[in-house]
Amino acid sequence: MQIRFGYVANALALWNASPSKTLTFARYQKLPESERKEKLLAVTAENLHNTKRILFYNAAHQVSLYRLSSSLVPLATHPEVMWDFITPFQKEWKELGQLIKAFDIRVSFHPNQFTLFTSPRDEVTENALKDMDYHYRMLEAMDVADQGIINIHIGGTYGDKETTLVRFHENLTRIPDKIKKIMTLENDDKTYNAEETLLACEKQGIPMILDYHHHLANPCEEELSLLWPRIYDTWSQKATVPKVHFSSPKSEKTFRSHADNVSLDFVRPFLTMAKEYGKDFDIMIEAKNKDLAMLKLIEDVAGIRGVKRLTGSVLKW
Repeated sequence: MQIRFGYVANALALWNASPSKTLTFARYQKLPESERKEKLLAVTAENLHNTKRILFYNAAHQVSLYRLSSSLVPLATHPEVMWDFITPFQKEWKELGQLIKAFDIRVSFHPNQFTLFTSPRDEVTENALKDMDYHYRMLEAMDVADQGIINIHIGGTYGDKETTLVRFHENLTRIPDKIKKIMTLENDDKTYNAEETLLACEKQGIPMILDYHHHLANPCEEELSLLWPRIYDTWSQKATVPKVHFSSPKSEKTFRSHADNVSLDFVRPFLTMAKEYGKDFDIMIEAKNKDLAMLKLIEDVAGIRGVKRLTGSVLKW
């Protein structure tokens, strides 16, 4: 079994390299109209430059997975801004895509919690469609849409989970096929557990990302060892292996909050179960310490008897 590791957005080992620098709408409005476009361009240029730095850092550490920041472009979907963020940066987007391909990095996006298709309010669904399109356009501009992932949660229950799931499936028909083709669903820590998310994925033909921390915070009746082969099968039409999200609780009292690093003791039961199944998969680290947490967990897992480190971020067990 081979496991590849990755992390989310910001490489903390790099100085001042955030790819998520923002410009709020309130700040945007306060700027003179003649300066607004210039500020949008400046913040975006810095985020794209820092993403380039991070991709080189990933290559140096042989990092195989990376979640791109959803905040690369400020105010990209704001109804009163909605600006063209592709044309001014065609060269930069293309260069990022070339690096992703050259370094063979599996990239993804994870839109925020407001990108959901369960709401009874049509404007919420419309905004979710705009956000999915925004993420797809960035992948498209980098020429990596065919290998990228846009991962979302199912969303809220609105007091009636059964009716809400019907609405969810209906709303998914509004997503363009090219976008739906690269989307995934993830179980969450409060509403839709791993089994419910898996059923939705099987119904839609969408791959499922298992979040192990969320699963323990919001467990289902079925044993994970029985769900894992089915989760794995949702990826059968993809030319890549399933992805799992790892994080650890901050404390017993704040179990749902992410700790700075990932505890090997916390995730080892999953690793042991996956080892019994024996098939390759990828791990995305969602800890506060980002790349540093990833590197620490790789060292910890590499210390298990029988585990061999193949590269900076790939282990074989």
